[in-house]
Amino acid sequence: MIQIQEVDTQISLHLYRVFAKSFKSVNEHAVTGSKIEGFNPTAFAVMEVLYYKGAQPIQQIGAKLLLQSGNVTYVIDKLEERGFLRRRPCPTDRRVIFAELTSEGEQLMNDLYPKFSERIHRALSGLNAEEKCQMISLLKKMGIQAERLSPSLRK
Repeated sequence: MIQIQEVDTQISLHLYRVFAKSFKSVNEHAVTGSKIEGFNPTAFAVMEVLYYKGAQPIQQIGAKLLLQSGNVTYVIDKLEERGFLRRRPCPTDRRVIFAELTSEGEQLMNDLYPKFSERIHRALSGLNAEEKCQMISLLKKMGIQAERLSPSLRK
C-alpha cells in the first residue's frame, strides 16, 4: 500500500512540474504580446478581464488574476490615467467600486484582442479541440479539489 501511495505521490510531483513548465511556455506568448502592445502583463490582464467579462468590482479583479489588491489598485490607477478605464460606484453598495473600460479602452481591446487570441491559439496548437476540452475539464476538476483542500483559497 505504501509503495502505491509513493508512486502516486511521485506522479503528482511530475504532473506539477510538467503543468508549471507548460503554463510558463504558453504564458510567454501572452506576456510577450502584451509587451509588444505597450502594456505590462498585469495591465493587459486587467484590460482583458474587463473586455471579456464587462465591468467588475475592483476587489474581484485581483482575485481573478491572483494579485494583491494594492497591485490591482496601482494598475487600475495607471490605466485610468491613460484613459482606458474608469471607476464607477456601485449603486446598491457604497463599499463597492466597479472598473469598466472606457470607449477608448474598448476600441483598443477591439484592435488588440484578435492578435492576443491568435497568439494563445498558436501556443495551444499542440492540442486538437477535443484534447483542449478534456484539458479544460481535467484542470477544473484539479483546481476545484485543490481549492477544497486549502482553507486559504476558499471564497
